[in-house]
Amino acid sequence: MTGVVDEPAGAPSNGETFWRFSLAYYEKPQVSAALIALQDRRGFDANMMLFALWLGLSGRPPLDAQTLAVAEAAVCTIRVEIIEPLRRLRRALKHERAADIQRLRGQLQAVELAAEKTEQFRLAASVTSRGAEAPVAARLAVAAANLSLYLGPHEAASCDADRLRRALAEFAG
Repeated sequence: MTGVVDEPAGAPSNGETFWRFSLAYYEKPQVSAALIALQDRRGFDANMMLFALWLGLSGRPPLDAQTLAVAEAAVCTIRVEIIEPLRRLRRALKHERAADIQRLRGQLQAVELAAEKTEQFRLAASVTSRGAEAPVAARLAVAAANLSLYLGPHEAASCDADRLRRALAEFAG
């Protein structure tokens, strides 16, 4: 048993729904910059931040420390042993001008993105609850609380976290 609730026939999986949300939300102004800043400066996982926001916006119950720990455990290995090394290597090649190296860098980026998608599907599989209908304001409040739980009180009050919350409100609006 994977812990994934069966979806209605024809409905996208939790993983696919989460992935689609992430791609669409990431494109919003300031979202990628805020996620990368919190990831690079403070060591947070962009996918965990997206997960916290998606859970809230989807109408699921608020995260608690235990659920957060289960989700983090589900993706720790892929993040530490695959995604982070790929990211470091891709970034190390950023300033290489040779066309063959840039092609290689592009291939690394594609593999990194595939690994990120795998991480997101694992995160989504760690959730057993279904989303519920709730007013947008209530879902945004849960999303903000989830983000705060993951980031902790200091970073939850940061400008980058605020940018994520504001962008989510616009996204949901």
